[in-house]
This record gives sequence, structure tokens and C-alpha cells, in this order.
Amino acid sequence: MVALLWLLRSAAPVQAQTTATETGPLLTPTQFLGYELGSRFTPHATLLRYVEHVAAHAAGRMRVQPYGSTYENRPLEVVQIGTPENLARLDDIRQNNLRLAGLASGTARTDAPAIVWLSYNIHGNEAVSSEAVMQVLYDLANPENQETRQFLQHTVLLVDPCVNPDGHERYVQWYNRVRAQVPNASPYAWEHREPWPGGRFNHYYFDLNRDWAWQTQQESRQRLALYNQWLPQVHADFHEMGPEDPYYFSPAAKPFHEDITNFQRKFQGIIGDYNRAVFDKNNWLYFTRETYDLFYPSYGDTYPSFNGAIGMTYEQGGSGRAGVRYAKSDGDTLTLAQRISHHHAASLATIRAASERQTELVKEFKKYFDEARTAPRGAYKSYVVAGSGDPGQLRAFTEYLQRQQIQFGYAPRRQRLRGFNYFAGREETVQVEAQDVVISMYQPKSTLVKVLFEPRPALEDSLTYDITAWALPYSFGLKAYALKDRIAANGQAANTPTVVAASSAALSQPYAYVARWNNLQDVRFLSRLLQQKVKVRVAGRAFESEGQKYLPGTLVITRNGNEALGPKFDQLIRSQADSAGVMVRAVQSGFSTSGADLGSGYVRNVARPNIAVVAGNGVSPTAFGEVWHFFEQQIGYPVTVLGTDYLPSVPLAKFDVLILPDGDYSEVYSERQLEALKTWVRGGGRLIAMEGAAAFLSGKKDFLLKGKPADSTAARKADPYRLLKPYANAEREQIGERVQGSVYRVLLDNTHPLAFGYGSTYFALIRDTLNYRFLGEGGWNVGVLKRDNYAAGFAGRNARRKLNDTFVLGAQDMGRGQVIYLADNPLFRGFWQGGKLLFGNALFFVGQ
Repeated sequence: MVALLWLLRSAAPVQAQTTATETGPLLTPTQFLGYELGSRFTPHATLLRYVEHVAAHAAGRMRVQPYGSTYENRPLEVVQIGTPENLARLDDIRQNNLRLAGLASGTARTDAPAIVWLSYNIHGNEAVSSEAVMQVLYDLANPENQETRQFLQHTVLLVDPCVNPDGHERYVQWYNRVRAQVPNASPYAWEHREPWPGGRFNHYYFDLNRDWAWQTQQESRQRLALYNQWLPQVHADFHEMGPEDPYYFSPAAKPFHEDITNFQRKFQGIIGDYNRAVFDKNNWLYFTRETYDLFYPSYGDTYPSFNGAIGMTYEQGGSGRAGVRYAKSDGDTLTLAQRISHHHAASLATIRAASERQTELVKEFKKYFDEARTAPRGAYKSYVVAGSGDPGQLRAFTEYLQRQQIQFGYAPRRQRLRGFNYFAGREETVQVEAQDVVISMYQPKSTLVKVLFEPRPALEDSLTYDITAWALPYSFGLKAYALKDRIAANGQAANTPTVVAASSAALSQPYAYVARWNNLQDVRFLSRLLQQKVKVRVAGRAFESEGQKYLPGTLVITRNGNEALGPKFDQLIRSQADSAGVMVRAVQSGFSTSGADLGSGYVRNVARPNIAVVAGNGVSPTAFGEVWHFFEQQIGYPVTVLGTDYLPSVPLAKFDVLILPDGDYSEVYSERQLEALKTWVRGGGRLIAMEGAAAFLSGKKDFLLKGKPADSTAARKADPYRLLKPYANAEREQIGERVQGSVYRVLLDNTHPLAFGYGSTYFALIRDTLNYRFLGEGGWNVGVLKRDNYAAGFAGRNARRKLNDTFVLGAQDMGRGQVIYLADNPLFRGFWQGGKLLFGNALFFVGQ
């Protein structure tokens, strides 16, 4: 291994002018950059120029493959690395790897090289990894480095130098702008105090390392599309943690998900041994088996693990706090050069482990997928999703399966079987109908299927890092069953037209179009119609028209009132329905055989609201990002972002709706400003307070949301020795008060506009111990938890007690306006599809 510090001392800095077409020598990072690697942070464009430089000087062994771009139009790319012989037949190696997994036809060879994928800088302000990758690439390209040349005899590498360029650039540009001429190591210096929102997240402030399984973000979808074309045997993800910490590598902490195989656990330890040898030799501090577990399926270690890889997380002490130099509390100074050396060493140790264990890795990889196809894990052998549900949501669900390479089919006939009913939360006799979607466990991706569908994941240890329940039927809000039987799936999907009618006469120039209100696609459809200045109405009560029953929330688009659109009216409705992926029904009459006629006062006009959302200090960046992404990328509706630094000067009368995402608003709203906010609401404004914003308003004058009183009865009956507990158990004592992303069945009043489009329940992903009273007079308790509404995931004993008989979501009238409380966030990480209609209701229907 070429010593990094030796390279830093020996390389003479020159101006960074080399391009991929130059024929000069291969330059070290320091020579190319014109400054010592580790003395400053490198902009993303310069990083990519160095990647091109290295690849151009190792043309027979390296190739740059673009795979997409970020929301801010920065390129995403991986470097493919192998011997000249392997690079020449790279696609054959890739296809053979898919044959090993059973995802391509033909006979697979097990003497193939191991595929290793290294991901750097998924968190933008953990920027050391994009510095370290330059040294890694240099070592792999250097023809004099015999060690790395030997590695490539048994491996093919895919190296992503920067997974999150937008976040990286946000951090690097800020740091390079504020750093002192001589980096100031004091933790109190400006350069160690990253401003809101920080560089950790992507453009929409999503955490890309929580998005592997859900793929809500453009970067994730593009990266995973390429990843699934390769399915590496090893995936390593390079991170940073707090600056006071040393270095973390595997073995991982408990809990391990039960579907992490014995071999995967064993090989994590093997790679850990390779890292340990290097770190011990250099007397570097490190820890293992703590903090970073393998349970939640959407990390850069777990998602690859459930796709047959050895998934690894590496954590270097530092992050956005550390800068170039950081004075630690123990008296040592942590430098960027030190951090680079650690990630550099771990990278090469990982490649070495895969190279020296190539035969074992490839054979176990094949075994993993052979067993997945022929002897899938778990009690359930089929998962069924009702095909009679909402077609838009069902389409979104099947498109998600296709992105994951999960095979599915359709039930050919009706069958009665025993299975777990997700909505009922119990085993019972269920009826599978023809056209139901069937996902068999007898397929290559069966382990991923099990993980994504399991009703109640087995948790071996309650001290886990993230949420503990995520089953897709709950997430998508779809009626589904888990069956112990293997059932056939050879039926065909029904082809449903976008526009339907009871008779052909209604299809030419109907009296009106009606569209059911069930999912995000319907919100997108409404958004597009309103922006096209189409007058849309919403049914406040159920009705029946031309043999079809419609629930409250149904959209009604009458020809009357839209005359200004002229002959474009019908074409516009049909094209927007087709584009949004929703089905509309053409009707010939405004008469309803039951319920309100289409011209009734119960069928109200939907206004086109002017909406604002608050961002800035005090607001959770990710919570704001979820709202921002919802508007711009999911429904395409304009939203104005208001900064907390100038919020008091904003004339709120210009807006109809104001959204306060999760956050701490104690420094945002003074008492006087809160009075101004209430005056705006009383004048007709609609305030949507989410999570922490709702907690901020709780108990304040004129707001009906109140916390529940302390349980004095429980306190009186408490064990008198309860305070005599071991210090070592402190963390475990605390989890009794926590709920860690558990699924709860929220009971809904679906006669209220906030719950239009839902049945009597909604499955919410509860992540906080909600402890609110039901709203009093003047308020509407639209969503509540009663006793025993738990469905899946971990919640501590005390947390479960508090989550009995508590308010979750609702509204209060305040003058001519409304305050909408969303104590639970229905937009969490953009993947909880079943909650997005609630948010659409809050935007467009409440108060209409």
C-alpha cells in the first residue's frame, strides 16, 4: 500500500490544468489539485476532473460511466475498474453476475471476479470521503502499485466518487468561503458551525442514506437502476460521525435483521479483520459492534445485504463540524489528512478482502440467490395485494416492484385461503380474487420481498438506529394478505381505460366528469386542473350516479362554469387524467339517484389556494424538504418558501395557506408574532402545523390542542425503588419512553374533509410519543388513537400507554379560518404513500 502521508510530502504541487486528452504523466491528487490533499476541500467539478484525469491515464483499466444527474444538474457517475482483460469483457461479467442471481438466462460461471461497489459522500457534509476517493483511484491507476494490480486480478470495482454532489457542494462552498487563512481548530470558530440546512442532504433536503429502498429521490432512482444491473457481492458506504469519535467498521451492532445470513455476518467479520490489521498496525483508534445496526432496510449497508451483498458502513470521526482541523476535547487535533488516511486504508482493505476471498464470495452469492428461488426464507410464501382497490395506487405499487426487480403476476381465479390480513392485523380466512396482484417468494429477490412485506419484523434488540416497521401494504395503504401457501400467478392485468362512461353517448360531450379521490395521483390531477384554470368541485357527501357510488371527496368537473375553455374542455380533462394516471368517468346528467345532485350546495367549489411554507433556522431541514418535494416533484403545484429570518415582515394576507413543518418555533414566533398569525387565521387563513409545530402551539392561548395530564395514578403506584437502577442500563431505560417508527391504526372521521378518500382507518408510521387530549368544543378530532391500535414495530411500554386515547390529526375553526394539526407527519421521507392524500386534503379541501 502506498502511504498517503508519504505521497503528501513528496508530491510537488502544480496547477490543475490536466484534461482527459493530455498525454502527460499520471498525477497524484496533490500534483493535480495544486494543493496538498487534506489541506482544503475540493469542489465537485474539480473532483470529477481528477477522476477523468486518472481514467484517461488508465484507459485499459478504468472507464467512467455516467448514470444520471442531480436535481441541480450535477453529473452522477461511477468509475469501472478492472484488468484490461476484464474491462474488455465487462458486460459479459455483468451478465454472468445476473445469471448467478437468476436474473438473466443462461449458465453462470462461478470462477468470475467478485464485484465490489464503493460509495463515497452520500452525506454531503461528510466530505472527507470525496477527498479520500481521489487517493484510492490514484493507487488503483498507478502502474507501479503492484498491490492494487494484484487486487484487480480477482475483482471488478465500481467506484462512485460522490453520491450526493448537491449536498457536497453546499458544504464545500460554504466551508471554503468562511474558513480562516490558517484553519482554526477551535470548535467555536465559524468554520465549525455549519448554517441551516447544512450539507448533509440533497437538493430537497432528503437523507439519501435513508432512501435506498424507497427511491423517492432522483439520485437514488438513477443509482439503484445501475446498481440492480450489477448486484455486487460487496458494497461499502463511507461516512463520518461526530468529531470526537474515532473510526467505526464492522462487525455491525445488534439488532441484525433475521434475514442477514450467517455467511453475511461471518464475512462482515472477515472484512473487519482486514481493516483491524491495518488500523492496529498504524495505532489508529476504532470501535466495532456498536451503534450501527443492520435492521432498517433502506441504508447503504442493509439494502445491498438484502440483495445478496456484504453490506458495509464505515464511519470516520469528523463530519461537517471538523473542517480541516478540529481541536478535540481530549487535547488532540483531528485533521482532514488523518481522516483521509483512514478512509483510504479502509477502502483498500475492503478491496483486498474481496480479492483474496473472491472464490468464496462468488459461490456464496450464487447460493444466496439459489436458496431465494427454491427455498425462500420465512413462513409466508406468497403476498397478495387486492386488485379491486384504487387503480392509481395499485399502479404506483406495481411500478415500485418493477424498479426493485421484484417479479409479480396476477391471480387467475378466486380462492379462499388462510393468511395474515394486514388491515385486520390477524390470521384469518381470506379471499383472493382474480386480478389480485401476487408476489411469490419463489424468485431471486425473495429475501427483499420478505423484508419489504413482513407484517411484524422480528427485532432481536430494541436498541436500534431507525424505524422498526415499514411493510409496503401499510405504506401504500393497500388491502393485502400474507399467505403460507404458494399460489399461482399466471393471470393478466386488466386494461382499464382512463375515461369511462355508462354509455357511449356520454363520451362525446358529457354533462360532467367525476373522479374518485383515493391517492396521490388524484391530488396531482387536481393540481394540474386548477393550474389550467379548470373549475373543479368536490362532493362533501356521498352520492350515486349512473349506477356508480361515490364517496365524499369525489371531484366533479362540470361543463357548466367551464364554458371559457370551449372545445378544449374535454381534451384537457382527458389529457390531464391520462398524464396523472387517474380514471375519470363521464356522466350524462347532474341528477344523482341518491345523495347530493351535482349542482347541490354540498358539492362545493375548490379554490386555487396560494400556499406558503416556512423554512430556515428552527425548522427541521428534512421536514421542510418533504413538503417542498411534495409540491415540486409529486403534485407540481406552486409553493412560496418563506424564510424564518424575515417571516415577521411577510404580509400573510397574500397567502391562503401557511405550512409550518416540524421544528422548534420558540425562536421563530414571539408572543406578538403569534398574535399576528392568529389574526391572519381569523381572517380566513388556513394554518397547517406539523409535528413539532403542532407541539409548539399546544397549550397556547386560543389553540385547542392540549397535552394530556401526567398520570398521577401511575406515579402513586410506582415502585419506591424505581430510582435505584444501574447506570449501565440508562439507554435501555430510556427506550421505554420511545416509539421507533411503529405502525398504528388511526381511527378516522371520514366525513370531515381532512379524511376524504379514506375508510374508517389509516395506517400511520408513528415516530413520536404523541400524548395529546382530544380537541374540545370548536375542534374536530379527525384522526385519533384509541386503545390497542398498535399494528407493527417497536414502542416502549410507557410509550404504548401514552399512545392510548390520543389525538393524532384534526382541525379547529378560528374565526373564518382553520388551524389544522398534523401531530404525525404523513409525508415522512416521501415513502409513506398512504398518508399523502391527507396532506392533499389539508391543502385543498379543509375550509372550502
